[in-house]
Amino acid sequence: MEIKRVGVVGCGLMGSGITEVCARAGYSVVVSDINQELLDKGMRTLKSSLDAAVKKGKLTEQDKEATLGRLKGTLKMEDYRDCDLVIEVVIENLEEKRKVFATLDKVCPQHAILASNTSCLSILDMAMATKRPAQVVGMHFFQPAPIMRLVEVVRTILSSDETIETAKAFCQSVGKKPILCKDIPGFIVNRLAISFLLTAIRGLEEGLATREDIDQGVVLGLNHPLGPLQLADFIGLDTIYYICSAMYEELKDPLYAPPTLLKKMVIAGHLGRKSGKGFYDYKQ
Repeated sequence: MEIKRVGVVGCGLMGSGITEVCARAGYSVVVSDINQELLDKGMRTLKSSLDAAVKKGKLTEQDKEATLGRLKGTLKMEDYRDCDLVIEVVIENLEEKRKVFATLDKVCPQHAILASNTSCLSILDMAMATKRPAQVVGMHFFQPAPIMRLVEVVRTILSSDETIETAKAFCQSVGKKPILCKDIPGFIVNRLAISFLLTAIRGLEEGLATREDIDQGVVLGLNHPLGPLQLADFIGLDTIYYICSAMYEELKDPLYAPPTLLKKMVIAGHLGRKSGKGFYDYKQ
C-alpha cells in the first residue's frame, strides 16, 4: 500500500517532531491536539526546529516553506478521514490510547494503518479497541525525532505481514532505520535503557556517589555522550516514571520498580529540563 497522507494525533514534543519528520520527507500531514493552545504550542516548536535547521544549513528557506505548506493543524478527529497512516502520540495511558484508536477506527478509511508511538505499552491492547487489529502496529520514534534515526516497529501477534512491511518502508522513506521487535513491555531499547537509568538513580539514592561522579563515570568510562542522570533529565523524569511503572506492572520484575527518589521528584514537579529542575538545575 502506498502512503500519501499521514496523520499525527498529539502535537507535544514527540508529536511535533514526528510531524516535522513526515512533512520534511514530502508527506501531507494532519496533526491535532486536545485544544488550540496546545496545538499552537506544538506548531511553534515545530517551526523553531525548522528555523534551527535552516540556520545550520541543513534545510533551505524554500524547503522550510514547502514543509510548512504540507501541514494542517486541527482539533477535529474527523480530519483524519483521508489519511493512509495515523500515528498516535498521546500520553502514556493505555485507556486514553484505546479511546484514540477506537475513534480513529471509525474515522479513517478501511485501508489505513493505525500506529502508536508508545515507548512501553501493549500495542495489542490498543489494536483490540479497533475492528482492524491486523492493521495496527507500533512505530516508536526517539526524541528528538528530527535527529534520532531509529524507529522500533512493533509487531503484535495479529499484525499482518503487509502492515509490517508498509510500516518499515514508511520509516525508511522518512530517513529512519526501522528495527523489528515483539510486542513486549519496553520493546528493545527501553527494556535495556530503563534498567540502566533506574540503576543510576538507585545508586544516587543509596549514596553510591555524587550525581556528577555517576555521570562522569559513564561518560568517560563507557564513552556515552551523556551520563544517565543527565539523560534522565533530558527524557523527563515523569516519562521515565510512567514507563518503568508500566513495565513493572506487566513484568513484576523488581529491576523496573520505580525508585522512591524518582517518585518523590515527580511528585515535587522536578521533571528535568522541561520543568527547569531535575537531578540538575536548568534555571538561569
